[in-house]
Amino acid sequence: MRTHLFSLSGLAMIALGASIPALADDDLEQVRDKMTSMFDELDPEHVEASGIDGWYKIQKGAIVAYVSADGRYLMQGDIIDLEEQVNLTERARNDARADLLASLDDDAAIKFTPAEVSYSVTVFTDIDCGYCRRLHAQIDDYLAKGIEVRYLLYPRNGPASKAWNTSEDVWCSADRQDALTAAKLDREFETKSCDASMIQQHYVLGQEVGLSGTPTIMLDDGTLIGGYLTPDALEVRLNGGRHP
Repeated sequence: MRTHLFSLSGLAMIALGASIPALADDDLEQVRDKMTSMFDELDPEHVEASGIDGWYKIQKGAIVAYVSADGRYLMQGDIIDLEEQVNLTERARNDARADLLASLDDDAAIKFTPAEVSYSVTVFTDIDCGYCRRLHAQIDDYLAKGIEVRYLLYPRNGPASKAWNTSEDVWCSADRQDALTAAKLDREFETKSCDASMIQQHYVLGQEVGLSGTPTIMLDDGTLIGGYLTPDALEVRLNGGRHP
């Protein structure tokens, strides 16, 4: 029976010590064959050398795991290089997230842009989320600090939910900025019929980068910040932890 390694939420992985028959040797191709035969969501290129003796890396998008060279053990967790003081797993996740973000067309987000851009962030937002609304209520304060906010619509309850339908209406509005603001205030706004498949793309992208809730702030280097940050706190974070 085949096993599902990656669920739609991007969270499902089996734990270290699961019963996986050992392979004859540690050849990468044999490990790839074994993993792809067990997990529907994996392709051979998702399994590669990890740079750590005795382990291969399994990576699909921002989801990372490791499999022992004999194919017996699968491990989920961060690997940290103590000499270099680097979280190798988080670096791999960030690189993957940055690539996913770079693949998104510039007009695929709802952008609020200051006159002079000092920083730029991507925010996965839900129309009904309380802290998402709190963040957007301060949009002028973020802009005053030179922070461009690129919104991606992520209705947490999925397709056919009220927030999903509202997100589609926002996307189909002639003025998406005003429509998004109105939606977060529970006000009516003008919309029309259009191709709203972008909401599905935003939703899938959110799953691929490993969202656990909204709002989620994503930096250009792929770093994820889960939850709301005040304009001041976000500015400090974007400035490397220093007050401007």
